[in-house]
Amino acid sequence: MLNRVILMGRLVSDPELKTTASGISVTSFRIAVDRGYVKQGEERKADFIDIVCWRQTAEFVCRYFGKGAMIAVEGQLQTRTYQAKDGTNRYVVEVVADNVSFTGERRDSNNSYGGGQSYGNQSYGGNQGYSAPAPQNYQAPAQPQPSYQSGSI
Repeated sequence: MLNRVILMGRLVSDPELKTTASGISVTSFRIAVDRGYVKQGEERKADFIDIVCWRQTAEFVCRYFGKGAMIAVEGQLQTRTYQAKDGTNRYVVEVVADNVSFTGERRDSNNSYGGGQSYGNQSYGGNQGYSAPAPQNYQAPAQPQPSYQSGSI
C-alpha cells in the first residue's frame, strides 16, 4: 500500500511552535493550494489543506516560513477523530509532513525563506545564497509520529 502526498502552496497564517507534555515540538498550519483547472469566466479556486509537522521539521517550519510563504510539503495523509468541547465528535484529515522544502521563490522582505533547500528525510541542500543555515546531520525519526488530541498541546 502507498500513502504519499506532495503539495505546494502558500501558508495561510504564521505557524506556531508548540510542545507536547512529553517535550516534543509540533506545529500545525494550513496551506492554500491552487486547483489546476479554472472554468472560463471564473476565478481560480484553492483548496485549504491542514499540515502537521513534528520535532525538528516543526522547528524548521516555524523558523523559516511565515504567512504567505510558498512551501513544498511531502508526507502522509492521516485521519483522526476527537471530541470537541461541545461534546460533538470531529473528523480531521491532515497531512503529517516528514519533508518540507523551500520552493525557489525569492522574497524581497526580511524573511529568510527562498530556494532549493529541503528538510526532513532528504539532506538539506547547499545554501545557494540564502540565509537559512544548514542543520547538522538531521535524520527523520524511524518510529511513527505520536498522535495528539486537539487542545491537548
